[in-house]
Amino acid sequence: QVQLVESGGGSVQPGGSLRLSCAASRSISGIYAMAWYRQAPGKQRELVAAITSDGSTNYADSVKGRFTISRDNAKNTVYLQMNSLKPEDTAVYYCNADPGYADYWGQGTQVTVSS
Repeated sequence: QVQLVESGGGSVQPGGSLRLSCAASRSISGIYAMAWYRQAPGKQRELVAAITSDGSTNYADSVKGRFTISRDNAKNTVYLQMNSLKPEDTAVYYCNADPGYADYWGQGTQVTVSS
């Protein structure tokens, strides 16, 4: 069992930056993969970035070079640093944990990018 709580969302102008945090209720060092997804109005939820237990990362093409996923095992926290934000990044961002036998989700945090 793992509970996930996202934070750090908000409103920002195009070109701005935000850092999202996902705090887990237990150690994440043994979790196979942690990931960030997002869902914009009228669209399906999509994978934004993922990081495995060995540190390997994967990013959606739309965010490569702008977003960085990282992990702090001591804090049981995963981060998503978002730079050069665009209006199309507007969505609810969800933290996901995949320990290999289940799928856990946070409640989401809103990110709005507009002038």
